[in-house]
Amino acid sequence: MKAIEFTRYGRPHEVCHCIEVADAPAPNKGEITIAVEAAAINPADLLILEGRYPGPKPPARQGIEGVGKIIAIGEDVTEFTIGDRAMLLGRNNWVEQQTMLASQAIKIPEDLNILQAAQIKANPPSALIMLENYEDLNEGDWVIQNAANSAVGLHVIRLARSRGIRTVNVVRREALIKPLKDHGADLVVLEGSDLSDRVREEIREARMPLAIDAIGGISCMNLADCITNGGTVVNYGFLSGDPCMLTPTHTIVRQIKLVGFWLATSLFAKSQDIIKATYAEIAQMFIDGVLYSPVEATYTLDQVTEALEHAGRTQRSGKIIFTPNGPIS
Repeated sequence: MKAIEFTRYGRPHEVCHCIEVADAPAPNKGEITIAVEAAAINPADLLILEGRYPGPKPPARQGIEGVGKIIAIGEDVTEFTIGDRAMLLGRNNWVEQQTMLASQAIKIPEDLNILQAAQIKANPPSALIMLENYEDLNEGDWVIQNAANSAVGLHVIRLARSRGIRTVNVVRREALIKPLKDHGADLVVLEGSDLSDRVREEIREARMPLAIDAIGGISCMNLADCITNGGTVVNYGFLSGDPCMLTPTHTIVRQIKLVGFWLATSLFAKSQDIIKATYAEIAQMFIDGVLYSPVEATYTLDQVTEALEHAGRTQRSGKIIFTPNGPIS
């Protein structure tokens, strides 16, 4: 069967190759075998391949997200039946088939679109938990975020809007302003050292206790300038590669907190019941149309070079998704 392997750190489309590997073994006790139908390319995947994010050392396989159908079941597996669709919790999902412990899969509804399902593992729970766990947000409050055109950013916009919370969305290109407003953003502004002045001119003295930072560096500091005294900056991304920046005025005088978010500890370290309940809630939000993830293109595994080059482009309108067992109509 086919799988994608990277042999060294570097530009993702240059270091990854589609290779032939042994078929997934028959499941043993407590295991299942899944045919992977769709696997999104996540920004963290690209950073791992570049050696800039925690992950396996090469040579290794990759793929943070993936969903598929169960094609074989081992002894003592009671929560799944053959034909069920499941999301994979492991990190090597750019492959045609996988055999794994049943506890490493989450059953998902059949009426959830497969390309949407391929994107629910990482970004939607990140957006949901960051909105819920760090500040008590009330209807009418504001949240500010950078990298607002990212998948997490789009989910923050839609989740906040569904709860009556308003969003300030910081981007680096003017061409992103209209698409984000069409997506439901309340205010979209360009990055810059005068960000706070421009934001406060729009929202005045409105309460904005939460900032969500994907970039670090000075961009993190610009967000901190904007939020209400006593508020929280949540950093979840490595995009700039620079340390998060806050000044003593932020932390001492204004009592602004800087905390880090990582889904591995914020969700996957929780009980299986909490993990299942979280994904059941997220799946239903996709089915109901509260959440939606645009898809720009799909590729088979043997198109890995084209897929990863496409995923690395800065000007995209949606996710790039592998379809390991062939195109999805």
